[in-house]
Amino acid sequence: MAGVPKRLTEKQMKFAQLLVVNEGRKTPTQCAIEAGYEEDSAYVRASELRNPQRYPLVVKYTSEIREEYQNKYDIHLKGHIAELGRLRDEARKSKAWSAGINAEIARGKAGGLYVEQKMILTGKMENTNKEEMRRELASILNEYSPLMDEGKDITKKSSSKMKKVN
Repeated sequence: MAGVPKRLTEKQMKFAQLLVVNEGRKTPTQCAIEAGYEEDSAYVRASELRNPQRYPLVVKYTSEIREEYQNKYDIHLKGHIAELGRLRDEARKSKAWSAGINAEIARGKAGGLYVEQKMILTGKMENTNKEEMRRELASILNEYSPLMDEGKDITKKSSSKMKKVN
């Protein structure tokens, strides 16, 4: 691959280390700034440094550190889910329902049972009449209903709720 460096720079190594150690606590952009990248370009640098086509050595190094970190602290999906299950069971026994529910939700997230999804709609709603909005909403709900309600047709429920609102 032409143009790909053969060695990592100190900044790149520091970025990879910060990214792994601070996973979930700091954004990649914050890690890039802390590693010494300019603040005004840190977002772009963080994105590029995680791109295997642009910086394969950084991505490989990050993976190696992550694996080392997981082995050091014995963090693996199977064990993680089992520990959350144990915590849930203890919370149930002590009737700490909120803690038990949170542990079970965390187990589900770790196991990939939840899909977080955001939809960003653009346009001005004040220029749209109610019927157009109903059609658009019904279309969106129909398209995404398998993800939201295990395939049940929720457009009928939504339509009846919309009628109550109007």
